[in-house]
Amino acid sequence: MTTARNQSASPGLRAGGAPVATGTALSGARLVLPGGVVEHGRLTVEGSRIATVTSGAPRTGGGGGGEPGDLDLTGHTVVPGFVDLHVHGGGGASYASGVAEEALKVARTHLEHGTTTTMASTVTGEIDELCHQAAVLSELVEDGVLAGIHFEGPFISPGRCGAHRPDLLRDPDPALVRKLADAARGHARMFTLAPELPGGLESVRMLADLGIIAAVGHTDSDYAKTLEAVDAGATVATHLFNAMPGIQHRAPGPIVALLEDERVTVELINDGVHLHPSVLDLAYGTAGPDRVALITDAMGAAGMGDGLYPLGPLQVRVENGVARLVEGGSIAGSTLTLDVAFKRSVTVNGLSLGQAVQSLSTVPARLLGLSDSIGSLEAGKNADLVVLDSDSYELVAVMRRGEWIVGADRLHTVAHAA
Repeated sequence: MTTARNQSASPGLRAGGAPVATGTALSGARLVLPGGVVEHGRLTVEGSRIATVTSGAPRTGGGGGGEPGDLDLTGHTVVPGFVDLHVHGGGGASYASGVAEEALKVARTHLEHGTTTTMASTVTGEIDELCHQAAVLSELVEDGVLAGIHFEGPFISPGRCGAHRPDLLRDPDPALVRKLADAARGHARMFTLAPELPGGLESVRMLADLGIIAAVGHTDSDYAKTLEAVDAGATVATHLFNAMPGIQHRAPGPIVALLEDERVTVELINDGVHLHPSVLDLAYGTAGPDRVALITDAMGAAGMGDGLYPLGPLQVRVENGVARLVEGGSIAGSTLTLDVAFKRSVTVNGLSLGQAVQSLSTVPARLLGLSDSIGSLEAGKNADLVVLDSDSYELVAVMRRGEWIVGADRLHTVAHAA
């Protein structure tokens, strides 16, 4: 097998070379900053970092207020690169394959859709196979391609297994959880588990002690047990509403417990399939955008067309963009990319640009402990940028660590004043 270090694992995961933006200035764009939205802003890039971020007046000649030679982004909106906590595949490839070349393809596919920082999520499998996957993915973390590894399964409820093979599920024995964490060589960032299972709470405590995120998901836990898990150190709700009991008036279940506790960040899949828009609105209204992380939960069909795709050891059929298991018909992840999630959040759910940036960039960056380098447009942080059309919110260009990944050919320089 070819390892990650035999590949060109550059910041841009380049497949042929990306134009370097060193010394580049972007002017005239709407900039979505931590303090608010700035019209006709100017952002400069030096090396892999943002050098300056300033506001400016529009040019009388119709340009964006920049200097000659700047890239004129009038009519565009610039937001920080997206951060995906939960993604399994894309571009016809899967992180669960245990093959570095496939993992690089997944990361590149989502990068081209604006995800400049990504976790790699596994799928339930045999413990030894998961250890092998962790070893391969760890090299990609060390090469700067991935931000870490998320183990989703096998420590989940058989009654809420979704697209995970029931015969491979295990109780969350702390020794097994630790075995997977050790196999990841310090790069395990999150485990999803069902806290009501034997060993569940003990594993949550152990993960918290190790500095690894414990996430409640694929669970039959009730309200009280869920709060016990949060008290034990769980801080994330894995794709809230999906693969867990619904809300009942005398049995609020895990959803209410996770929504109401300020210590918990809730993952939501905004693809129009996993959640009705009103349910997503309810979650935002309860938790607030500062506790919501929009994720893809994408499988191999993301960025591809309909057809048959593997998801770990299972087969998935994608029809009209919806992924379902061949056997049983359960929803099996999504075909979502985060640029689409951003557009839906603004145009369907009515979030402000600042709120959308919080849930797609700022909140997940904070959860991963990376707020000093990513998650917002500020001087000194990584030059991870997504350029959107200001009218349609369609993706125009992506920059990662100062390298244009896609779209540089669509941008034009500011002309000399007449």
